Amino acid sequence: MTAVTSYLHKNLYEQQIEQYLTAGDYGAIVKIYEEAIEIEPDIKSHYWHLGLMLLLQGQETEAQMTWFMALTETDNQELYTLELLEVLQAEAERRIAIEDYQVAWVIRQHIREISPQNINNLLHIINLQIKYPFFEEEFNLSEIIDFFKDQENNYSDDLLLEVLTNILTSVPEKPSVLAFVEACIINFSRPLEIVDIVGRESLKIAHFKQSPDLASRFAELCLHYFPNHREVLIQLASFYQNSQEYSKGIEIAKRCYEVVETVAEKTFANSLILRGLMTSGSYWQEACASLKQQQILAKQLIEEQPTNLDTATTVRLFNSVFFLPYFSDNPQNHHSIQNQISCISHKNVINYHQQLAEKHSQKLLTRHKNRKADKKHLNIGYISHCFKRHSVSWLCRWIFQHHNPEKFKIHAYFLHESNQLEGFTKHFFADKVDKFYNFGIFDKQILEQIQEDEIDILVDLDSITLDASCELLSIKSAPIQVTWLGWDASGLPTIDYFIADPYVLPESAQDYYSETIWRLPQTYIAVDGFEVDVPDLRRDNLDIPSDAIVYFMTQKGYKRHLEHLRLQMRIIKEVPNSYLLIKGQADPEASKEFFEQIAQETGVDYSRLRFLPPARSEAIHRANLGIADVVLDTFPYNGATTTLETLWMGIPMVTRVGQQFAARNSYTMMVNAGITEGIAWTEDEYVEWGVRLGKDEKLRQEISWKLRQGRQTAPLWNAKQFTRDMEKAYEQMWQRYVEE
Repeated sequence: MTAVTSYLHKNLYEQQIEQYLTAGDYGAIVKIYEEAIEIEPDIKSHYWHLGLMLLLQGQETEAQMTWFMALTETDNQELYTLELLEVLQAEAERRIAIEDYQVAWVIRQHIREISPQNINNLLHIINLQIKYPFFEEEFNLSEIIDFFKDQENNYSDDLLLEVLTNILTSVPEKPSVLAFVEACIINFSRPLEIVDIVGRESLKIAHFKQSPDLASRFAELCLHYFPNHREVLIQLASFYQNSQEYSKGIEIAKRCYEVVETVAEKTFANSLILRGLMTSGSYWQEACASLKQQQILAKQLIEEQPTNLDTATTVRLFNSVFFLPYFSDNPQNHHSIQNQISCISHKNVINYHQQLAEKHSQKLLTRHKNRKADKKHLNIGYISHCFKRHSVSWLCRWIFQHHNPEKFKIHAYFLHESNQLEGFTKHFFADKVDKFYNFGIFDKQILEQIQEDEIDILVDLDSITLDASCELLSIKSAPIQVTWLGWDASGLPTIDYFIADPYVLPESAQDYYSETIWRLPQTYIAVDGFEVDVPDLRRDNLDIPSDAIVYFMTQKGYKRHLEHLRLQMRIIKEVPNSYLLIKGQADPEASKEFFEQIAQETGVDYSRLRFLPPARSEAIHRANLGIADVVLDTFPYNGATTTLETLWMGIPMVTRVGQQFAARNSYTMMVNAGITEGIAWTEDEYVEWGVRLGKDEKLRQEISWKLRQGRQTAPLWNAKQFTRDMEKAYEQMWQRYVEE
């Protein structure tokens, strides 16, 4: 065969092969290569492709024999083995491109047999098994770990980082993953990149997989090799605190405080110490000292006005004074500090996202010029990390059900890392809105989506409970931005309105709020009710007499204010045959010691206190409230969801009203549920109501009757009317915007 004829023949059969390959007609390609081998028996690539086509037909034995025979008939097996591997590698990559993952996996298994020392191929196999878990074979990380010991720089850095990320995202709980991470840190040429990936994925493990104990093990490993790494210390302190290892969390937070240098970093590090002390619910004196230090640091930061902070520090500062309202009812002071801290963070966000901020500002300016008063419908966007089983979601879910679709198009932006929506999210949110998006908390594309959806009013449900939300809302992506429900106002300059009602804020509140307070006519929240299960809590199991008076306090550790707890003890002391049930996440043993000390100081028999474990579900928790005769609220930070649940269950409660939003939640809810009995304005009134409700069974019955009757008439239980009030507020906000 002449060279010209061979060239023409080659091009002809390559065109045919491409057509047959696309059609999946591997038998036809087999015939072509068999013919090619007869014509050119010395061209080894024909054998590699013939074997590949046999493999694709499921004839694995025949494929292996074809390759083996061709390799044994040559003196240069190493060269031709590499050539065969290139053919198989190319087809494996092509299969990935067309999403034929099973065939890609089969091909890579054959590459593994031919070249067992090929670490990159092993990484590809693991990647396939993690990303597409329909393979029966368990991936083996120990083999990769062994290769790390024997081979240096013989793998693709990018591939290794990709595999590490996928492993931590999909199967972090596998026993061998921790050893794999350690091998990566030890052997990778840039170990801090490994630490960064582990840190990012550990945050997701802790918060979205709700496994802070697992996340802490990865952080501990990183800290072992980088003992002064700021980010690792911050994360580990948080993981420990969230997994209820409070003393460890406090210790690591203090270590972080010693490591960091700038005022901004120390402000956040000290807030992390304070968080640990408060969530434990028992280190009151030390927490007070930490709070004083936090106020000093905040003042220094405000005087310094830094404008060149890094992203992580900037974002964390948003909630660095989160705990101020838990210590005292002084909203003027708290908002002054929070507003100024938020302004500092906002300026830094704009600095490091300058182009993005200018882009969105220009788009909003264009929209403002084209604004219309007579829009057919308003586009309302809700942004939150709480569209899941969360206290905020139990309250806000009703507005999604009752929105008027003829006047409002509803969009929900879920800040969550998992692509799998749980049934709760789908039923109450995703299925109730016009568009539902699931964005990662670090994903700035959400701002582009808000602009693309032409959202008129963006409603923030998180406030400073999620610092990443504050960063997103610092770059204004909607003409009107509103804070509702999640917490008190954030003080961000880009937030236009804060939703309130006639009761939850005093008349003077506008003096210290940077946002315009928008008061709804009756209540700032309403629900149609709660699901209730069968209770699993009984008095006899708690060794409480059937005729005893049971008081219930159900709040997390950081709402347990020492002076207010003393008031609760005074109530128990003055009501004979009374008991106090204490429930809420906190350090169990330290909490018992804390309450025992308070009981001794106030002359209460410690045996009259009972500590309850968490309920197995929200519905059982609500049913268990029925064991109580009276629920005692906390101060200066009231309950919110817990107050609504108590009132829905028809149980009398005692609350003390203050001046700040957090100290008036129960007040507005009780008024809007149709009762005023139990609302106290002073410490003495709080004790008086607590004692009176404990001793007066008839009064308790009257209150319970009012609450049951109010289910049909009270504003608190009319979510449909509340939604109409919110919609009217949205329309008025838009009208005001149009008239600017």
